[in-house]
Amino acid sequence: MENRSEAEASPYKSLVAAVSYGTASMAMVFINKAILMQYGHSMTLLTLQQLATALLIHFGRQTGYTRARGIDMPTVRRLLPVSLFYNANVAFALASLKGVNIPMYIAIKRLTPLAVLIAGIFSGKGKPTAQVTSSVLLIAAGVIIAAIGDFSFDLLGYGMALTSVFFQTMYLVLVERSGAEDGLSSVEIMFYNSFLSLPVLTFLIIITGEFPSSLALLFAKSNSLSFLLILVISLIMGIVLNFTMFLCTIVNSALTTTIVGVLKGVGSTTLGFVVLGGVEVHALNVTGLVINTAGGLWYSYAKYQQKMSKPPKRISDVEARSK
Repeated sequence: MENRSEAEASPYKSLVAAVSYGTASMAMVFINKAILMQYGHSMTLLTLQQLATALLIHFGRQTGYTRARGIDMPTVRRLLPVSLFYNANVAFALASLKGVNIPMYIAIKRLTPLAVLIAGIFSGKGKPTAQVTSSVLLIAAGVIIAAIGDFSFDLLGYGMALTSVFFQTMYLVLVERSGAEDGLSSVEIMFYNSFLSLPVLTFLIIITGEFPSSLALLFAKSNSLSFLLILVISLIMGIVLNFTMFLCTIVNSALTTTIVGVLKGVGSTTLGFVVLGGVEVHALNVTGLVINTAGGLWYSYAKYQQKMSKPPKRISDVEARSK
């Protein structure tokens, strides 16, 4: 498996990696929304996704299909806090999808750059450029306007999505400051993340009462071929999304992955109005989403200009996780 020190990839491979990540990321939002409409136990769903990832990589190592290294305690200690924040982000994001429509979910998740910007100021990272500041403020203004016009407003769902933004920001800041993931391949990061999250997730689904009722519901729905199909697709796509995200960052750059994520969000927002329902169209809501999307595109352009104005250097993977 390739790691971060891999030589520059061919243009074809770079394009395939970017398109693969964009497609997987867009599909995953709709797949998770679809399964949560039938199976509301989001924490159990995340646990199953992480279990599937860990088992697949373990069997791949045993059969020689991957060259991922085994578990070692120094790496476990280094990655444990990162894994906790990452999984908290995903857990709250999944929970929010039960009550928030897809266009608003994507709009709220675009607040991550604003949260990272604020965290950077307080941590002494330095003042961002005027364009970056203006673009993230435009993103935030779009969310507020869209929320005012959201007839399906769900306070709990919004709270879950905003909490997800907080944990995603903590994850990004921690990775950037600690360099915890340096020197690991994409498969190794996926394996450690899944391995470390399973005990915590299992504990949470038990103390919250989600288990064993979630398991009973899972067995009850096992007679439905359509449910089983979308569950299997969800488990597979959880693995595919993480892999393509890391791959895009490795063969391109973190900036490319960030821009692909924003462009994906434009497509997801548009499709979200017509796929899976739950969206009552209102002029104020649409206006806010358009402003939010414009802010996202402006942010990508501002970061691209910032990157082009600096001497060439290898940048971290941190921005790539702003999805």
